[in-house]
Amino acid sequence: MTTIRLAIVRQKYRPDGGAERFISRALEALDNSGLELNIITRQWSGEPKSDWHVHICNPGGRGRIARERGFAAAARQYWQQHQFSLVQSHERIAGCDVFRAGDGVHQAWLEQRARIIPAHQRWLTYISRYHRYILSAEREMFHLPKLKKIICNSAMVQNDIMRYYGVAEDKFALIYNAIDPQRFAPADGAQRRAAREALAIPEQACALIFVGSGFARKGLRQALEAVAATDRYLIVVGQDKHQRRYQALARSLDCLSRMRFAGVLQEVLPCYHAADALILPTLYDPFPNVILEAMSCGLPVITSQRCGGAELIKQGREGFVCDALDTASLRTFAAEVPSREQDPTMGEAARQRVSHCTPAHLSH
Repeated sequence: MTTIRLAIVRQKYRPDGGAERFISRALEALDNSGLELNIITRQWSGEPKSDWHVHICNPGGRGRIARERGFAAAARQYWQQHQFSLVQSHERIAGCDVFRAGDGVHQAWLEQRARIIPAHQRWLTYISRYHRYILSAEREMFHLPKLKKIICNSAMVQNDIMRYYGVAEDKFALIYNAIDPQRFAPADGAQRRAAREALAIPEQACALIFVGSGFARKGLRQALEAVAATDRYLIVVGQDKHQRRYQALARSLDCLSRMRFAGVLQEVLPCYHAADALILPTLYDPFPNVILEAMSCGLPVITSQRCGGAELIKQGREGFVCDALDTASLRTFAAEVPSREQDPTMGEAARQRVSHCTPAHLSH
């Protein structure tokens, strides 16, 4: 049997990262006999499996552009020298065989970001050497004939690439992220009570959960403003350098007593068990894993039109979708989403909707 020498390119490899989870789950789904897995990375965290070959490419460099350009050149040189059978990159590096667009389209993100930043920051973004470099690298990679396939985790990202870069539709593979439905399962009564006691949330209250770091992009302000106008509680999991500003906002909205800032957690599952729904009015997100995790736990989802996870939600059945900045609709949805104790129908529909998103499905 001919050995297939697969090279995966990722600048920083963290076992808990979204791209990394995609890689490990895809490998679980494959018949690994005859497959030699190589990881080309700048920095490795955690213990690699014994049959994985890790290659560190860290040319250094000062500043973001130098680091991006340096790693791209070093990684490309490495894979060319070692003549791997297939190179799958999770970074914007021209010359790879397969690109997984897990970070979405940079131009699309900049357009959404422009909606929440002042005019002078929009101008600085326009002239930024870093953003111009990323856009140039993206454009070069998509236009090279060498690129055989683009893996997208949402139709939104696929459509963005086609729209901005004119890539033919037959170059794409749409593969949603995967979830372990046995691990991410609805809470039983005892789990729910224990989780709520730990967060000091009343048993009969309806609680929403927000999961994500980088609060401005993920839409925490809109979530806070929406929840403030209801009697709902909000569990905030994640971190941001401006967290105190959000706590001050909650205080000014007179809802701080119903907020639970949990910080970064190694294990988010108990917080899902304490909640009745996920709210994530993100400005731009290719497909956050938290959507799958929450839905698999039986939570309906309130999210935005520029979130790939919205593709799994039919309005009013598995949750609600609106524009990220439409606080009025978010407020209505936050008030309408039912407590699991009162009506689990929407949460059950959410779990059923993601039942096919398993590691085995990735090989289909």
